[in-house]
Amino acid sequence: MKRLIYLVCVAFALSGPALADRINVFGAASLRGVLEDIAALSTDEIALSFGGSGTMARQAAAGAPVDVIVLASPLWMDWLSEQRVPGADSAVAVARNSLVVIGAPGAEPLGGAEDLLSRLDGRRLAIGQRDAVPAGAYAQAWLRAVDQWETLAPHLAETDNVRAALALVARGEAPLGVVYATDAAVEPRVSVLYRVDDSLSGPIVYPAAALGPAGRPFLDLLQGPEARAIFARHGFDAP
Repeated sequence: MKRLIYLVCVAFALSGPALADRINVFGAASLRGVLEDIAALSTDEIALSFGGSGTMARQAAAGAPVDVIVLASPLWMDWLSEQRVPGADSAVAVARNSLVVIGAPGAEPLGGAEDLLSRLDGRRLAIGQRDAVPAGAYAQAWLRAVDQWETLAPHLAETDNVRAALALVARGEAPLGVVYATDAAVEPRVSVLYRVDDSLSGPIVYPAAALGPAGRPFLDLLQGPEARAIFARHGFDAP
């Protein structure tokens, strides 16, 4: 198996053309662990970049050398199609997720969204940026559905990606956060206080697309049985 390359700064990926023998994969931040494990199955050299889905999509539309993109919302893949990015209109769903509210280990479970404001006690609720991070948009949809959005909107700490919202709660910088169930599962410094019904947040589906011929083998790998087992091991549901 060839080594993986991690592009920590997406801006670096814009500095020149993709290497011919490397597959560049952009992924939503919530997919870090699962894509690392799937990439390790490949016989190709895989370069992984992670960030908020909006950031990843905008970089791809701006011409970043990306062969495969995996996002946390079909809306951003639709946006790429509207920008006429080749391959975006042939995306396939590879996984599903769900939202949870997290807090400190041992904290009392929440009865529902109506308990959030009192539990914040003057502090802020950590969520992803609503205009760029699907987890934030899903959180907003949930809070609107239960008539709590106007109450909680002034009490948000919005982050560049969902893992950053997770980190705020893990470090004790925010008492509560709304993240994906799979994120909460990998962070021992938080506990799940409430699980959001998908009918209120909307279905959380991860689409993937090959934006060029070089990405086709990795897209095929994402849909294969070994990858499906890895998604399941990381807590993702089948699409």
